[in-house]
Amino acid sequence: MRTDHPTVRSFHARGAEETRSVSLNRTTVLEICRECGADDAGVVALERPELDDERPFVLRAFPKAQALIGIVVRMNPEPIRSVARSAANVEFHAATDATNDVARRIVGRLTALGIPAMSASAGFPMEMSEYPGRSWIVSHKLVAEAAGLGRMGIHRNVIHPVFGNFILLNTILVGAAIHDESQPIDYNPCLECKLCVAACPVGAIGSDGHFDAVSCLNHNYREFFGGFIDWVEMVADSGSGQAYRERVTDSETASLWQSLSFGANYKSAYCMAVCPAGEDVIGPFLRSKAGFIKDVLNPLQEKVEPVYVVPGTDAEAHVLKRFPHKVVRRIRSGILPPTVERLVASMGLAFQRGKAKGIQATYHFRFTGSEKIDVTFTIARQCLTVESGMVGTPDLVVTVDSRAWLDFIAKRRALPSLLLTRKLRIKGNPRLLADFGRCFPS
Repeated sequence: MRTDHPTVRSFHARGAEETRSVSLNRTTVLEICRECGADDAGVVALERPELDDERPFVLRAFPKAQALIGIVVRMNPEPIRSVARSAANVEFHAATDATNDVARRIVGRLTALGIPAMSASAGFPMEMSEYPGRSWIVSHKLVAEAAGLGRMGIHRNVIHPVFGNFILLNTILVGAAIHDESQPIDYNPCLECKLCVAACPVGAIGSDGHFDAVSCLNHNYREFFGGFIDWVEMVADSGSGQAYRERVTDSETASLWQSLSFGANYKSAYCMAVCPAGEDVIGPFLRSKAGFIKDVLNPLQEKVEPVYVVPGTDAEAHVLKRFPHKVVRRIRSGILPPTVERLVASMGLAFQRGKAKGIQATYHFRFTGSEKIDVTFTIARQCLTVESGMVGTPDLVVTVDSRAWLDFIAKRRALPSLLLTRKLRIKGNPRLLADFGRCFPS
């Protein structure tokens, strides 16, 4: 490097400051956040125990990170509640852009103070090279809870004590300590009214707190992630325009075009729409619960619309029973884990407890070949337990080549083929394997 370069000379002329540790005060940070447009904010050290699972991913994206700032930006409730989903989607996308703009301004202010910082995305873009694994830098919901910005309700949305769940979140990663951290709030704003349970078209939210994440993903996020992949495969497999139109309606094609042109469409988000929690939101519900149900919940329940479900799932059974007037659209999930390790990690999310009724069995899976993994699955009382290694006495032992099993899951190979080629061997009652498969139709 040339020491006489103008930039180098200018730097030395100003006087090179020694590297020093910069710290911030919570009050100052919150003032900056509000000046930059945040409706609320909180700060938390990266070393907090609540963030143990997030820390490695944060540091990979920003090795300087020492603290996190969680921010809240309010949304307008009425568009989210409307049966006109275009109004809801405009609100979602506009609020997402606003949240990212607020975060960017905060980063700019911190940078001007000599404090390194970066913001994650409020939604998209994400790290799609990691898909279908973890594609986000940091969980905004976990940061928001740790930073005292609310708690998750049974619908898995963060509920702010004042604004309710009509909020969007973002996180700023800060390369400095922040003194006087925020603390979690001491109660959950969730009213446990179960309106979100009643509103969900696919029954993803159980009245007992169970959450079927895959069914939610398959419907509400149909035009994101796996649903888009499934659509691309339908285009590729159709062979002709006529064959394509037999599989996909014109309105669905137009909706995909709209998602590609203007931002991906959320299909429902009804759990958020009907939530009455929050000091600024709860009034209409407390004044007249019957009126709130009539005005907000019933129109969403009564709407005739396509509902996207994987055949054989609890979601399919739910929509057929609870919403026979809605149009059931049977799909492939499009979510195909590329490795056995990721497959095993996702099994808890894909498990369909309604299909597990009456099953009580322990399964030992020994994956061989390119991935060598031993894992124990136990299904009992409609719950799934996943444990590393061979645990307990098995009712069925499955030895299978890892790549062959992934091909089977992706429907590239049939079960008889695996058995004939000895890629799959079982010890025990074969019916138990069929029972196992019934619990994971996705």
